[in-house]
Amino acid sequence: MLSTTARDQPLIVNLAPTGMVPTRGMSPHVPLQPDEVVADVLRAAEVGITVAHLHARDEQGAPTHRKDVYARMIGGIRERRPDLILCVSCSGRLAPRPEDRAEVLDLDGDLKPDMASLTLSSMNFPRHASVNAPETVAFLARRMAERGIVPEIEMFDLGMVNVLHYLQERRLVPDRAYANLLFGNLATAQADLFEIGALVSRLPAGTVWSIAGLGAAQLPVAAVGAAMAPGVRIGLEDNLWIDNGRTELATNVGLVERVHRLAELVGRRVMTGPELRERLTGWPASAEQ
Repeated sequence: MLSTTARDQPLIVNLAPTGMVPTRGMSPHVPLQPDEVVADVLRAAEVGITVAHLHARDEQGAPTHRKDVYARMIGGIRERRPDLILCVSCSGRLAPRPEDRAEVLDLDGDLKPDMASLTLSSMNFPRHASVNAPETVAFLARRMAERGIVPEIEMFDLGMVNVLHYLQERRLVPDRAYANLLFGNLATAQADLFEIGALVSRLPAGTVWSIAGLGAAQLPVAAVGAAMAPGVRIGLEDNLWIDNGRTELATNVGLVERVHRLAELVGRRVMTGPELRERLTGWPASAEQ
């Protein structure tokens, strides 16, 4: 459930700087190429983040699952900030073959990601579908387990919470899971306290979770998260505007700074990467070890 004691614990800040949808035409602040993503993550890390949730784009700015692109981002960030937890996307938005989605999981050594996203069911976004067939979810979960990469569970509705229980019963994901709960998408759970509470109340015991709002829902959900949740996800992947009137385009650093202000109002600091590693079981060796 939403915890009134969460403010006694440091706040997880999970930065999603790019995503698969934003383009330079939508905002000049969206980082697309690896060096741009690295620079944005490092700037945000100076303010304070726990996790960076990375999406790759090719040379034309289109979404890609190529591991060489991810390698450039991971290497660039770890060179300066090996303490950060780095999560890569295995998204089903483009519905490629499972093997293509898993390509990034083959990175080794200092380029191996700490986490990888695992969305637990198919769903519709306003203009695209995210296709996650049961056999694909199981394939990705097994591959992450084989590689010692922690799944970043992404859940958009109660049905996906049911899938998390199912996967844990079959030992496909860790008992102490990390989950992002995302609210405000047209076809899934909405950003109100009843729906947030419904999803949280069904999470398996021991789940470490963050909440995120999409579009105009980002600020109110971040405010609830800063006050009462273990963590929040923030970034231009989910919202391009600093205000609901859409008069000012946001930056990743600006969004992170705003979360810090919200957290400070309730007396919370931001959790470090090593602190989050200690909270999760089955964590792979970090890049700095």
